[in-house]
Amino acid sequence: MSNSPDPRPWKLLRQEPGPDLRVFKSRFDWRLNPRNNCELKCLILESRDWVNVVALTPEKEVVLVKQFRFGRGEVTIEIPGGVVDGGEEHGAAARRELTEETGFSGGKWTYLGASEPNPAILDNLCHHWLVEDVVQDHSTQLDEGEDIKVFTTGKDNLAKMIKSGELRHSLVLVALHRALKL
Repeated sequence: MSNSPDPRPWKLLRQEPGPDLRVFKSRFDWRLNPRNNCELKCLILESRDWVNVVALTPEKEVVLVKQFRFGRGEVTIEIPGGVVDGGEEHGAAARRELTEETGFSGGKWTYLGASEPNPAILDNLCHHWLVEDVVQDHSTQLDEGEDIKVFTTGKDNLAKMIKSGELRHSLVLVALHRALKL
């Protein structure tokens, strides 16, 4: 057990804009480490907040999506979600993303809280929502960067998918844990 004091905030000395990376804007913060008075140039990726949605059908099936992810270069299994548009409230974004990506809507909505996707370099939050008793009553409205297959599965199969590593997106796992205690 260490007797050292708790870390303190690092003083912001200056900021420099970095390149615009389309999904993110970047900047460099120069910070002063209070422990040793050393300056450090820190990369910050600025992003709008994100949402993800644990959607349950009346039969308690979970709505999932399969889609190609550029970062991994492979198809992943996730729950519906996306970016909160400028001026949009995160609950409205969750409803919009669910309908656009899956065609499902309706139900009883419960906010599950937010998590920090990666506070080491990202400045945003991911808001988690649960919606129960959704029905597929719309057609999907995919943007040019999406190619999505929608499917549902039961809680037991979902647990198997997580255990096998078939479903391993960290923000999805957080939301599923909060909603279903998986």
